[in-house]
Amino acid sequence: MKEKRQPDYILMFVIGILVIFGLIMVSSASIGLSQERFGESYYYLKSQLLKGLLPGLFLGLIAYFLPYRYFKPLALPVLVATIIGLILVFVPGIGSGHGGANRWISVGPIMLQPSEFLKLSFILYLAAWMSSKGKVVKDFSQGLVPFLLMVGLVAFLILKEPDIGTLGVIGFSSLIIFFLAGARISHIGLIGLGTAALFYLLTKFYSHAANRLQVFLHPELDPKGIGYQINQAILALGSGGMFGAGLGQGVQKFKYLPEPASDSIVAVVGEELGFIGILALLILFIIFTFRGLKIAQGAPDDFGRLLAGGLTGWIVVQAMINMAAICGLIPLTGITLPFISLGGSSLAITLTAMGMLLNISKYSKI
Repeated sequence: MKEKRQPDYILMFVIGILVIFGLIMVSSASIGLSQERFGESYYYLKSQLLKGLLPGLFLGLIAYFLPYRYFKPLALPVLVATIIGLILVFVPGIGSGHGGANRWISVGPIMLQPSEFLKLSFILYLAAWMSSKGKVVKDFSQGLVPFLLMVGLVAFLILKEPDIGTLGVIGFSSLIIFFLAGARISHIGLIGLGTAALFYLLTKFYSHAANRLQVFLHPELDPKGIGYQINQAILALGSGGMFGAGLGQGVQKFKYLPEPASDSIVAVVGEELGFIGILALLILFIIFTFRGLKIAQGAPDDFGRLLAGGLTGWIVVQAMINMAAICGLIPLTGITLPFISLGGSSLAITLTAMGMLLNISKYSKI
């Protein structure tokens, strides 16, 4: 392992700004729901602090200070534990459902979402596995086939929940690592064709996916039913104009916009802070992208390079999917905006991942 340097302070600053901005927006977006459901204005903000920020900072600091090479032997046990968690969501008395989906594990007063942990554990495992394979990754039988089997197992469990948005994030992140590991372009092309076929099948056999595609193609369809969320989101974005109505002054979050503090929080940002607020978010994620890729490029070994690339790809892909969906550029996915949306498991695991990325930056030539 190379001698340590200073961490990437630019990336650290960007992450800090995103987290603070997220807490401010969760406070604003959830105030109506908090008051309605719990009789206090900041219940969800407190939840985000206690169940997301605090454990995330604790785990992130461990991930930052523990030399990142120690993560490699932990990759398989962590992935196995996560897969067990994915199976437990279907066990009565342990798993918990909402809106027709089984995605949570109830541990006393704490709700855990294993699919959020899977994003990190699967990236960690792929980085460890592919860095040990070397040029074998290019081989069809020893590279492509095992990769597809691993992704297929994970995809099966996620589709059972179902959580198509998370499947998309994990799929794209995995493909980024596969590409960085030196996979053949022809193999990536085959995966692309297979993904298109899978998407087609999902729209045929999953009514949820079919409805979202239909709404994407025809936003005016059933505005009070399956088209309600996207139409309300676009209305919120449009009403914000250039500079927005002002922080806390939005009205769509009050019983109009579904999931205003989680899936649809970008619409609240657009209504209250306008195009300028959305642009600021985009700039922060663009800076994040360049710093993360720079860390990956300068990593001292293949494991660090693939892990940094995978972590960066995960955050950026998820952010772009969320923002594009709320703006009506792609079908709605139901995934959250990293650092910004309400979700304790999401924020905690994201901060853990950022601890790893900043850890690698201490050894990277940036």
